Parts: sequence; C-alpha cells; structure tokens
Amino acid sequence: MPKGTNQKLKLYYLGQIMLEHTDEEHYLTLLQIQDYLEEMEVTADRRTLYEDLNELKHLGITVEGEKDGRSYRYHVIEKQFELAELKILVDSIQSSKFITERKSNALIKKLMKCTSKYEAKQLHRQVIVQGRIKSMNETIYYTVDQIHAAINSNKCVRFEYYQWNTKKQLEKKNPGIREVSPWALTWDDENYYLIGCDATTLEERHYRVDKMKNLQIMDKNRVGMKIFDSMDIASFSKMSFGMWGGERTKVAVEFKNELVGVFIDRFGKDIPIFSGENEGWSKTFVDVAVSQQFYGWIYALGTDVKITGPSNVVEEWKAKLKEMNRFYK
Repeated sequence: MPKGTNQKLKLYYLGQIMLEHTDEEHYLTLLQIQDYLEEMEVTADRRTLYEDLNELKHLGITVEGEKDGRSYRYHVIEKQFELAELKILVDSIQSSKFITERKSNALIKKLMKCTSKYEAKQLHRQVIVQGRIKSMNETIYYTVDQIHAAINSNKCVRFEYYQWNTKKQLEKKNPGIREVSPWALTWDDENYYLIGCDATTLEERHYRVDKMKNLQIMDKNRVGMKIFDSMDIASFSKMSFGMWGGERTKVAVEFKNELVGVFIDRFGKDIPIFSGENEGWSKTFVDVAVSQQFYGWIYALGTDVKITGPSNVVEEWKAKLKEMNRFYK
C-alpha cells in the first residue's frame, strides 16, 4: 500500500480524529478510522493502527477498545480536559467582563476543539447564552500579557489612562500618562486591576486594565519592592470594595445571623464571629478600606446590619445617612 502524502503527521491526525469523533458514548471501528485518515491523505493498515492508538497516550489521549460482535470499536476514555472542566472554563470566559464578546467566542471555539463534536454541542448551547455586559476594549487581552511580561522582567510600564464621559466616550483622565511599577494583577468585581507603585510619588496605586491604552514596557527597573513584599494581595482585594481607595480600618459590624454567609463570602472563613448584643444577631471585626463603596455595600444590606465601631466610622456613616435624607427632601 503506497504511503499518503501526509504520512509524517499520521499520529497527529489520528489524535484529532479520535478526539473529534469519539467520547464515552461514540465509537469508531478500525475501518472508519482508516477512512478518516485517507481523507487526510494518510494511509494505515490494521496492524500499525493498534500500535498507533496505544501511542496516543503520550499525547495525553487514552483510547480504549471494546468488543462489538466479532470486531472491536474504539473511543477516547481520557483526554486533557473533561467535559465538566470545559464547561467551567466556558462559563468563566463568558462571565468575564474584561474579555470582549469577540474574544470570548474565539476562545470558546478553541476549547470546543478539545472534545468530541458531540460533546462540543453541549458547550455550544452554553455559548449562545449571551447578553452579559462585556468589555469594549479589544486590546485588554494583550495588555494583560504585557503587564505579566513587565512583572517577570522587573520593568516599569507607561500607559494612557481613560475614563467615560457623558457622551459615552472614553477620554484621557488627567494626568493622561502614567508611569507605574507593576507588582500584581488582581481580578475583583469582575474586572482586572493592576496593582502597582507610582514611579514618581512611590505611592500605592491600582488601575482598571480595560481603561489602560497604549501600554509600553519601559527600560527602567521597578520600585516599591518593600511595599509589596509585605502586602497580602488576597487580603487587599477582600478589604477593598470595587478597588476603591480608602483608609484601612478595622471595623466592627453587627448583623442578623442569616447574613453570616454574606460576610464569609466577602471576607473569608477566617473572620471572627461572636454573639451580638441582641438575640439572633452576631458580631465581627473586618479590615476594610473605608470608602463610598464600602458604605454602599452596608446600605444595600439594610436594617439587618449595623456598624458599631470605631466611633469615627460610625459618625461618618451617620452623617452620610443624614446627607442622603436631606438630598431627597
């Protein structure tokens, strides 16, 4: 039997055929596999196919044969991604505001190639569940990659920072050009943020990545290492509401027991929980960046939560409530 023109790619094509056409419920016979290979201009006889199917395990693809009457049929039983794992990745991509809809669809199409065409239909049913607000900044995909490159090479970055105006257009926020030492990227409130140090003032800063444009890696080493060596990024994210700045304060809060899950979801399981002064209430102490966003979060919980300390935060909260009351009179 003469060899096909793509014979050197035989194992690669075989892996693609098995991944696309088989899964736990769909099988191929050796004859069907041979037919698919011939379409790709690869020849294979039965004797070598047995060995080739076994060799696929080195590519992370495990194939199993099952007796079907007098012959055997074959399917993939282990691959790089299980269907459940792919569904989680698809959901994560779709719910990520910082990835545009076009990039989301492109990524999901690539993930669909990691499973059979039959299982890919289940991912496709998820793909069409759209309508979520997505970023309109197409370059964020590459900006994130550049920031990681700057962090790995210990370099500062320069970029233009933008904000929305009333005409629904992005305009430069003064000052338009920032020079920052990037130290970490964090994902908070469905947005990507760069946490870094201002190259001039040496003050801690954070920026929404989707509002950054024309980022360049500078030939200048980062500064502010001492600040970020002692910084717990995970704790910082829990403490900051929507990454708004504010004075870091340990705040005492009392809440109805039904809200304990809300506080654990926000601040983690390590927060202390004590009995409150009233029956059915609990008390905790949490480190927060006291800001408008923090007060907004408290307000949204209504009369089921109460700030009890420190006194300056309590008084500021009272003043804000009075101001809001006057505003609506």
